[in-house]
Amino acid sequence: MRVEEILKKRRSGESLSRAELVYLLGLPTDALETYMVMAEANRLSTKLSGGKAEVHAQYALNLAPCSCDCLFCSFAKINDIFHEATELTVEQAVAHARQFEADGANAVFIMSTAGYPFERFLEVGGEIRRNLHPGTTLIANVGDQSVKRARMLRDAGFTGVYHALRLREGTDSTLSPEKRKESIRNFQEAGLEVGTCVEPVGPEHTNEELAEMIEFTASFNPAYSGAARRIPIPGTAMAKRGIISELRMAQVVAVTRLGMPDSVTGNCTHEPCTLGAIAGGNLFWAEVGANPRDVEEKTEEGRGETVNSCRAIFHESDLDVLDGPSRFYNRKR
Repeated sequence: MRVEEILKKRRSGESLSRAELVYLLGLPTDALETYMVMAEANRLSTKLSGGKAEVHAQYALNLAPCSCDCLFCSFAKINDIFHEATELTVEQAVAHARQFEADGANAVFIMSTAGYPFERFLEVGGEIRRNLHPGTTLIANVGDQSVKRARMLRDAGFTGVYHALRLREGTDSTLSPEKRKESIRNFQEAGLEVGTCVEPVGPEHTNEELAEMIEFTASFNPAYSGAARRIPIPGTAMAKRGIISELRMAQVVAVTRLGMPDSVTGNCTHEPCTLGAIAGGNLFWAEVGANPRDVEEKTEEGRGETVNSCRAIFHESDLDVLDGPSRFYNRKR
């Protein structure tokens, strides 16, 4: 059986070829072989993470119509969801971070739209850093940056960033795929760990596209990779393309884990679900405030999960959650 041969090859420490990734992605979601793939991904994730999943927590410093016009994002100006610009005060930003820290999040993510002033991000980020415990892992989710600016993020107290080359970047967004790749290199050159993901996966994406993106994320040894399905924004043109099932997402999560080198200990999925966890997903996110997959200004009143609810989903999947700072983002410490 070819699936058994591929899994045996991966278990021996060998990398999978693009053709093998495509083959695994092409299995029917309800096939016995797909569950074998998910089980092997779960085994590998558990082994590499020492049996500890992680819950990271994210919030946005601002909410504003964004000119980058990513068609899958509720912030996109073209999607006509949000019309007014708002931003948190420094006090509010600090309070969110401290609450996540108190809730036991393994890392705290600060996000902003592409138009948010970088200097302001550094100013607020620095104040947040000063109000957190020294060991708390602070992560930036910002737009493309130069090496100089990446170093400024590091010096402000950020351990790493989240940055992804999204599927069909430059077609479903106005952003340059090459600029996204360059920024990833810049962040790493500055000494920041980069977390990434194969996202946002929709029904139209081919197995070849997904395999190519899995290979790309593996190529730069990220803190974690993983996969996330696209959440349709009601009333938008992209919503007509539909949404993949959680089972299909779990399949892609599993294949992504098998496509990563063993040095990549994290395997994320979003939004949190038990199927993703048992397919090798060992990283979920809790969220408050603005969320690019939600039409609510406060996602805690919409799609957002809490740290405790993410922990509960992992526990329902028989997975323990790490206590303390993220190991995914602190591999070198």
